[in-house]
Amino acid sequence: MALKGVVLAGGLGSRLNPCTLVTNKHLLPVYDKPMVYYPIQTLIQAGIKDILVVTGGHFAGDFLKLLKNGDGFGLKHLDYTYQDGEGGIAAALSLAEYFVGDDSMCVVLGDNIIEGNIKKAASDFLAQKEGAKVLLKEVEDAKRFGVVEFENEKIKSILEKPENPPSNMAVTGIYFYDNTVFDFIKKLEPSDRGELEITDVNNMYLKKGQLTYDVLEGWWTDAGTFESLRRASNLVAETGANKDKV
Repeated sequence: MALKGVVLAGGLGSRLNPCTLVTNKHLLPVYDKPMVYYPIQTLIQAGIKDILVVTGGHFAGDFLKLLKNGDGFGLKHLDYTYQDGEGGIAAALSLAEYFVGDDSMCVVLGDNIIEGNIKKAASDFLAQKEGAKVLLKEVEDAKRFGVVEFENEKIKSILEKPENPPSNMAVTGIYFYDNTVFDFIKKLEPSDRGELEITDVNNMYLKKGQLTYDVLEGWWTDAGTFESLRRASNLVAETGANKDKV
């Protein structure tokens, strides 16, 4: 079973207006590199070289100008697909079905930046043969994320942006799925936010007893708000990101 990589870099990025009126959020700088560089590096450092970038909006063509065929990352080829409008993370992921085929995938949200790498998580997921794996991280502002409710150290449920989080363990924007994820997405109904929620997909795997988790080492942040974008730039400047760990 091969493991392919999917970077989700669409959306309007309205929380970063007015900057995103003239460019895609994922092309904004995080310290000394465009934001989208970091999830691509995360995949490559996990040994994943077959990568699809999902983007959309008025500035989708700028990804081609910036990333080209991926040669700047040592890749022979980089795939792209276009998301028309919005609809949530799961809707964006559904566009990768043709690319993934019979393989499995690691999905990284385009605004997620980590200090270390996910090599071990990728290896553990491949060893599990089927199902899904999520990477968790303890956070202070859990209500911004999908949050895990535990029972005897096992995941009992995952709640999307809960007002009263049952724990401080957030689901990071890094997910591993087998290709049955596309069947699950087709069964989804839009949430109250009008989106197809990736949390609902994760709970489908959980219900089947096929969801595992690891806790991410090192720091993790998204960069989807001005505050988190500043935090991400400071963390990268001070400690680096995507550093190989033996």
